[in-house]
Amino acid sequence: MSTDIPSPDSADADDLGFAFRSRKGGDVEVLHRGRLASTLRGADAIDFLTEVEAGTHAEGQQLMARLTGNYKRGNERKASQHPRNRR
Repeated sequence: MSTDIPSPDSADADDLGFAFRSRKGGDVEVLHRGRLASTLRGADAIDFLTEVEAGTHAEGQQLMARLTGNYKRGNERKASQHPRNRR
């Protein structure tokens, strides 16, 4: 019996579904689950490539999440304190 849930030890646990590709003109396209999420140009693209190459896969995934806005929005703590979510 197999499951689709990754184990915490695997690299898939750190995969948030982001990827990127460099274009001829120097642009970098950030993809989320195969769909275009953001395009970086100029100095932003160069800085991004430098950071991704220097870090780990998980750090790159977090960086791409921050760049695309698909990141924690700061309301997680408030939501856990809401009466509907208390036990």
